[in-house]
Amino acid sequence: MSYQPHRNFAAPARPTAQMPRLVIGVALIEAFNSGLRWLFDALLQWLPGISAQAVWYGSTRGGLLVQLGSFGFLALGVILAARRLHHRGLISLTGPLRPFWHDLRLALIAVAALFLMIEMLPPYWDISAASHVRSVPLWLLTLPLALLALAIQTGAEELFYRGYIQQQIAARYDRALIWMLVPNIMFALAHWEPGDFSTSGLQYMIWAFFFGLAASDLTARTGNLGAALGFHLANNAYAFLFFAEFAAPDSGLALLLFPQGSLSGDLVPTGPILSGPFLTELAGVGLMWLAARVALRR
Repeated sequence: MSYQPHRNFAAPARPTAQMPRLVIGVALIEAFNSGLRWLFDALLQWLPGISAQAVWYGSTRGGLLVQLGSFGFLALGVILAARRLHHRGLISLTGPLRPFWHDLRLALIAVAALFLMIEMLPPYWDISAASHVRSVPLWLLTLPLALLALAIQTGAEELFYRGYIQQQIAARYDRALIWMLVPNIMFALAHWEPGDFSTSGLQYMIWAFFFGLAASDLTARTGNLGAALGFHLANNAYAFLFFAEFAAPDSGLALLLFPQGSLSGDLVPTGPILSGPFLTELAGVGLMWLAARVALRR
């Protein structure tokens, strides 16, 4: 595999590639993000018309939009830490803008087309089983805002994990095993609910790890964050905008709402972690990665 573009991507980080500096940076970013989120949650208690609980669970349209948009705090923390600790601007984190936008578009279209193709194959959704179908005109009207909010959420995560952390580690250690594993172990842990050792909780963490590996590989092959962001945005748009369980967390933007428990039948608290359905989910990540690579020709 050719990761020469990634060496060029990591070049701006080399003058400040000391590991203690990165550890301090990560700690400051997490503290900054947590502090602003705490202040934001406190502010929500005083704002009329917005439920803090709806924002936390993302169970309403407005609540989920606000929740996703609040990932801007993380992105701002990354930008400030890169500037203050590493004397680097935003473009050094994303890579050059022209290939960034080009690769984002190709990966986004390729993965979205894959999802469309999958939906056209059996077994088909039984739409009549939906307990609620949201107004299509209102859903379409909200769609630009939803995509913008999802772009903020996925962009912040890519900037932090595949941009800042992966880039700084790659500037210090040339071995792919190190800069591929460390950021994505952190990414996986960020998707784990502390204390949740259920099968579904561990499966979600493992899934996030392999998803992150795919995004890291796309970043390394292209030398910018565009492909990883397009890959991530297509996945989250599919996950958030079309199907969800009624009143479930993160269901606020879904067009079709199904009865509770009907979409999570495979998520069991106990049982083998490497079950057939879970291996199918991991294979889906592989197909998404392959679709993006074919589109990028990398």
